[in-house]
Amino acid sequence: MTSLSGKTDIDWVAFAAALAPVETITEPVLIKKRSRDFFWYSPILNAELKRCFGDLVARPKSPDEMAHVLSVAYRHGAPIVLRGGGTGNYGQAVPMEGGLIIDTTAMAGVLSIGDGQVTALAGTLMADINAAVAPTGQEMAMFPSTLDIATIGGFVAGGSAGIGSIANGALRDPGNLIALKALTVEDTPNTRVFEGPDTLHLHHAWGLNGVITEVTLRTVPKRDWVGCMATFDSYEAAYAAGLAIAQSDAIAAKLITTVDARICTYFPKLVGHIRADRHLLVSMIPAEDQDAFATLIGHQAGHVDLMLTETKRQDLGLPHVFDFSYNHTTLQVLKADRSATYQQVGCPTPPDPAAIAALRPKLGDDVWMHHEFARVGGEIVTFDLPIIWYTTQQRLDAINATYTSHGFPVYDAHTWNVEGGGLKPDYTHLAWKKRMDPKGLLNSAKSKFWHAVKDMDADEIETLGAP
Repeated sequence: MTSLSGKTDIDWVAFAAALAPVETITEPVLIKKRSRDFFWYSPILNAELKRCFGDLVARPKSPDEMAHVLSVAYRHGAPIVLRGGGTGNYGQAVPMEGGLIIDTTAMAGVLSIGDGQVTALAGTLMADINAAVAPTGQEMAMFPSTLDIATIGGFVAGGSAGIGSIANGALRDPGNLIALKALTVEDTPNTRVFEGPDTLHLHHAWGLNGVITEVTLRTVPKRDWVGCMATFDSYEAAYAAGLAIAQSDAIAAKLITTVDARICTYFPKLVGHIRADRHLLVSMIPAEDQDAFATLIGHQAGHVDLMLTETKRQDLGLPHVFDFSYNHTTLQVLKADRSATYQQVGCPTPPDPAAIAALRPKLGDDVWMHHEFARVGGEIVTFDLPIIWYTTQQRLDAINATYTSHGFPVYDAHTWNVEGGGLKPDYTHLAWKKRMDPKGLLNSAKSKFWHAVKDMDADEIETLGAP
């Protein structure tokens, strides 16, 4: 079998045979399919990554099989990319150097459920984890809008926040990530356990720093959630209402999202259910807080359009309200028009509706705001995931400059290197990569600094501080 990627000189037939009894995928069409994630949200990433393919896919079913795969890859010096549900937006799962794709979705299962925590294998779907803990009166503290197809290992390695973050913080906040088990990439892979703050050595590192096999996450008491939608005559009013909900002692929201009215025209399933040409607030609240929610929306000059119990949602044939939050909002637009893209933008803290209103006309008609509310370190924050009607790199740069010049930091959604995609820019992650992956086989092309430090020892790398 020749190199499908054109980037390796490994005998892939012999490699696949050495992986036995682990399942492999050798069909080029299927390998190419598993070489992609949601990088096509970005026209820039799409142009750069769409022709990057792996050479072979392995599907280990257990940590022991995973260790066997890693041992074979180590002996062959094969580049490795780990893949869960493939829901990342930065090309995290794209094999830029060709080589081996490890599909973790067969390595799945909930291992234990305790009071306030759940342990699962890395390839377990987050929807399955939530279903498993529900009979115990618990639910996950947070989950991405891609709940049904995202794996827990992928969320830990590539995610940062989600539905539940307004109540329970970001994934990196203390107590949310309890423990990780990860394998080294060596001739005989070793299992290392990371607990508490040490889990951050592997969190949001895109699989560069070790192969996560097992995750222990925080759970919280299960609530009877109601999906709510309210509309407003101005975006500032919708944002102000979102802030009021976040600050309210009477409403324990799990989700607060605000969406520009122009984006709502791309929500066909909501036609007839929400007022047309109005700005939208999306929330999930406990059933017992519905009266407080309605009162607050009235005080904020809004209109309550929907309050959806799960039974009512199903009767109306409507999606979950979180399908209109986070990057599912972007997906709703992209389903109709691939010329759209998005960006990730931080907002001044504390949140200021007047600052949002002042910025809107300065961005231009090709930028449509969409904010998510969260708590980070106990503090209410918001971030903007705007729809941007892409024309040129120069125009995107100008949009980014407008945001940053007004105090809204841009966390670039159009880069395929991990340091540009939200990871704290220091060398600690590369020191751990050296410890866990001494040959640098794990997704190394995604770090813009690895090549410069790969011949140093781990402790020396860690002393370098910030690049």
